[in-house]
Amino acid sequence: MSVSTGTRGETVPTVPPGNPVVDTADVTALLERGRTLSTPVLRAAVDRLAPPMDTVAAYHFGWIDAYGNPTDADSGKAVRPALALISAEAAGAPPEVGVPGAVAVELVHNFSLLHDDLMDGDEQRRHRDTVWKVHGPAQAILVGDALFALANELLLELGTVEAGRATRRLTTATRKLIDGQAQDISYEHRERVTVEECLTMEGNKTGALLACAVSIGAVLGGADDRTADKLEEYGYHLGLAFQAVDDLLGIWGDPEATGKQTWSDLRQRKKSLPVVAALAAGGPASEELGTLLAADAKSADFASFSEAEFAARAALIEEAGGREWTSQEARRQHARAIEALHQVDMPERVREQLVALADFVVVRKR
Repeated sequence: MSVSTGTRGETVPTVPPGNPVVDTADVTALLERGRTLSTPVLRAAVDRLAPPMDTVAAYHFGWIDAYGNPTDADSGKAVRPALALISAEAAGAPPEVGVPGAVAVELVHNFSLLHDDLMDGDEQRRHRDTVWKVHGPAQAILVGDALFALANELLLELGTVEAGRATRRLTTATRKLIDGQAQDISYEHRERVTVEECLTMEGNKTGALLACAVSIGAVLGGADDRTADKLEEYGYHLGLAFQAVDDLLGIWGDPEATGKQTWSDLRQRKKSLPVVAALAAGGPASEELGTLLAADAKSADFASFSEAEFAARAALIEEAGGREWTSQEARRQHARAIEALHQVDMPERVREQLVALADFVVVRKR
């Protein structure tokens, strides 16, 4: 288990205790397979876009730099494509059957990132300036819209019954993703958000698309709705575990690893799980945190707060129990994801791969 030094100097787990040791080599191979099989199709899809959207999208994916020169910049972990390919194998089909679904989900995911970066004012993603920062807000919006349209186009071009079923699942997941983003933004302007509201928002924003990723390949491979639904259940809880870890990194993550500012979620006044859990906990630290955050919402000087002021808020969240509760919630959601897998008839090798990816999501470090 990895540890880090807490805001008050003590050693604090950065991942939930008790998780299985992840075979990094196996997971890396699965992620690399997803990237290798899906990237050529993804590049061909982006090439369909009219200039300058094609080059803007290529910049976002890390294929070129801001001047149009080829680069090998980080283009993400490719968890969703990997899940889509394994999903096809869960239905007894070759992994290649899941490639159109993998690419469609990746296009929707990146549509959401382009828009989220603009709405959140994030200037950095994967250690590079975001699209809106380099190419302007209008291009970020247009390219995001274009990627969403491409996702549906790629699936429907297959012209099969299975493709129609897959498209329905993708559009439903996209609508939930947008619901989650709208909820996330609205919560930034509320003094209090319940833990249940936060989990619903994160289930929409993150869980829905991961759920789609892990079922779409199976649907393309001919799986029935029950199998696809159970795989979606695994993906939904995996998404909540994934987001819980992201929420921890959004406050305590190392900027060198995350590519974002220190205390990034606190700077954006996000009502993430550690914050919401801390506010709901009661006690002196919780009450002091609530008072500070309520004042922050009305402060005209919030943007100029010092590192020490954000560190003090992070310390109160930790003292009130928000950090530990979120770490435990990642474990709970991980367990529910694994439980769903045991209700699906699939090759044991495929089940082991899905378990390994779930373990990776919860114990990953950035």
